[in-house]
Amino acid sequence: MIVYWLLLLPTAVIAYLLGSMSTMVLASNFIFRYNLRRLGRGNDWLANFRRVYGLKGALILLLVEAIKDIIPIIIGGVLLGIKGHAEVGRAFAGFCMVMGRLWPVYYRLKGSDAIMPMIITAMFADTSLGITLAVIVIGVLLVTKYLSLSAMVSGLAMMAASFLILEDRLCILLVLFTGLAVVIRHIPALKRISEGRELKIDLRKIDLTYKFDNRF
Repeated sequence: MIVYWLLLLPTAVIAYLLGSMSTMVLASNFIFRYNLRRLGRGNDWLANFRRVYGLKGALILLLVEAIKDIIPIIIGGVLLGIKGHAEVGRAFAGFCMVMGRLWPVYYRLKGSDAIMPMIITAMFADTSLGITLAVIVIGVLLVTKYLSLSAMVSGLAMMAASFLILEDRLCILLVLFTGLAVVIRHIPALKRISEGRELKIDLRKIDLTYKFDNRF
């Protein structure tokens, strides 16, 4: 039993701390070499980022986040794999990582949507589950343009699918609690949506007019 705790504790700490780290800060320091937070907040930030860096920049940002989220899951699988429970280690690391994204220690527990770590956690638990969640996120986002609603719906789907797809009991519970945490975190968004205060994602075509600014 002590051995399991010695394996679970570093997995939890590493996954939670990496989950708490801001992808935007990492990308600012190591990739774009510019403080992306200066581009604005909410839709203003997204619109300005899209205007300046385009689709290529968005893909790079997603890649940075994906790599950051994959690392703790691999570590969890390796550590718990020592006792022959790699799949439980990956699911546990995913749960801790999502908790870090939802309630990050670095930012006074004010987190983000946790969509990427949730999808990656599901992908490592079962590929079909991860693909299903990704499709749900894209579909809800295209229809509603609410990122928070996409996260909540995919969290509910993750909870339901864990019983239908997964076999290991501990993995089912961990994936179930992961989806539940996402749903609980986004409940306040429902009130904001009903009151018209929730920000929508701007899915319009990339604005290229800035390329002609100050040309003449």
